[in-house]
Amino acid sequence: MTFDLRAILIFVVAAFLYSGLLPRRARAWALLVGSVIAIYWLQPLLPIRFSDFVFPTVVLNVTMAMWWFSRDPHSPDQIASLGEDRLTLILIVAIMLAVPFTRFLPAEWRITPSRPPDPLAVLMALVAASLVVAGINRLADGHRQRVLTGAILGIIGLFAILKTDVLATEASRMWRSLTGQDQTLASLIDLNWLGFSYIAFRLIHTLRDRQTGILPVLSLREYVTYVIFAPALVAGPIDRAERFVVDYRALPNLIGLDAARFMTGGTRIAIGLFKKFIIADTLAYGMSLTVTNAAQAKSTIGLWLLLYGYALRLYFDFSGYTDIAIGLGLLFGIRLPENFNWPYLKTSLTAFWQSWHMTLGHWARFYVFMPFSRWMLTRRRRPTSTQIVFIVQIVTMLVIGMWHGVTLSFFVWGLWHGIGLFVHKQWSDRTRSWYRSLSHQPLQKRAWSILGWLVTMQFVVLGWVWFALPIDRALQTFGRLFGLGW
Repeated sequence: MTFDLRAILIFVVAAFLYSGLLPRRARAWALLVGSVIAIYWLQPLLPIRFSDFVFPTVVLNVTMAMWWFSRDPHSPDQIASLGEDRLTLILIVAIMLAVPFTRFLPAEWRITPSRPPDPLAVLMALVAASLVVAGINRLADGHRQRVLTGAILGIIGLFAILKTDVLATEASRMWRSLTGQDQTLASLIDLNWLGFSYIAFRLIHTLRDRQTGILPVLSLREYVTYVIFAPALVAGPIDRAERFVVDYRALPNLIGLDAARFMTGGTRIAIGLFKKFIIADTLAYGMSLTVTNAAQAKSTIGLWLLLYGYALRLYFDFSGYTDIAIGLGLLFGIRLPENFNWPYLKTSLTAFWQSWHMTLGHWARFYVFMPFSRWMLTRRRRPTSTQIVFIVQIVTMLVIGMWHGVTLSFFVWGLWHGIGLFVHKQWSDRTRSWYRSLSHQPLQKRAWSILGWLVTMQFVVLGWVWFALPIDRALQTFGRLFGLGW
């Protein structure tokens, strides 16, 4: 199952039942159970045996382990939630053990897309995982900061393996050897781990905030539901834990079948469906840049049209999914953060990145830009302010690029935007006074705004060449866009 029209319809029906039939106190538990089941249900079918069961199970185990390491054991609120935490643990483990028993049911009744492994093997694996976590916890006594750092590095390492073609292929080959499958078929596609990019960044956020002492006390139920909240699992947005739990804790006070909430959420879902399944999917049929379409383009104008089609397709696809996620979240009583704010209408590259995939930008600002800036400022041989801005902006955008995939194309795309942001900052710093003086010349100010929009839009659209194509095809296509290499 993927996040298709059928899945969205099931979520909407579930939201009506959730709001109309469940007791108020059961809502938070229902979101936890529903999200745990959804992480198995939405995971797509994969070639390696049992992998579509293993990936969701690993997510749940890692998430619970990260909660254990990031909790505040001395907080009165944390101590007070112990009873609820035990019940949550029992419930999640029960679901993880119940899913394998569906192997004895007909395929149409299973939660996972393929037949799950033997229940006894799953039980033994869970016991082994529990012993590992208990061992780490025992060794971590008095070294909590190091354990948190190790956990962050471990997540980053796993992320790098999944996003790097060579490493992922080798991991797939090793896994295939264990399952007795053809190792020559190993590829990156074998490790299509649903939602891991978003899950990893949520986990890093909570671990890092615990290190700095700003993470609020979270029960196990709150933590797991935040990390794997079903509407935001596939395509984000990347919420913050402290914001999420405010809505989550208010669920008992939520008006059940509230007409205003369902109208707002339903409208948002309808807009998202139109963006994704009408506009974006239509553009995907031959009207946007792909390797095949780029090779078949016969003119510079045709190639430019394909590139602009790709830019629009990306926006409507991604923002459409975001609208659907936000709308579904509203139906369940969770207001997810906005992720797009008309980015293609912005008049500067900085404003574009403040409006495109905003939650990823906020995450990068908190956990890359600001910490790296502080580190640069505290060095004994401190670089100049201009050098710090250049290095930090490049590093931040490279991280955002690598988040999409550890490839040379995404590296160049991140570098493209890092350099662009640096140039824009230098320009705006030197022209700020002059630009303010244009407030008395509205026509000239409007002309400069239009020019800024044209330059920004063109820069962003050209950047999508690196995003869409392998590096060799991207270089060729880039030249052809300017009449070279035909």
